[in-house]
Amino acid sequence: MSNNAAIVELSQTANKFRSSIVLQAENKYIDVKSILGLFTTLVGGHAYELHVHGPDADEAKKELAAVFAKHNLNVTIVD
Repeated sequence: MSNNAAIVELSQTANKFRSSIVLQAENKYIDVKSILGLFTTLVGGHAYELHVHGPDADEAKKELAAVFAKHNLNVTIVD
């Protein structure tokens, strides 16, 4: 598994939803719908927080959690 595969899958999954989906890595906030933002941030070993707000947030959280788990990325989904 390469991070490239994870980045593409995360961005494609996030773009299916209308909700705002933001990944926090240390003190940076990245729009998960932005492949470029993910490329500059998603590096191995970090712990991430996922913030999802909007009309389809619950479904988005479920699908994105599955993608993070599939690629062995450490993420906490913030309610």
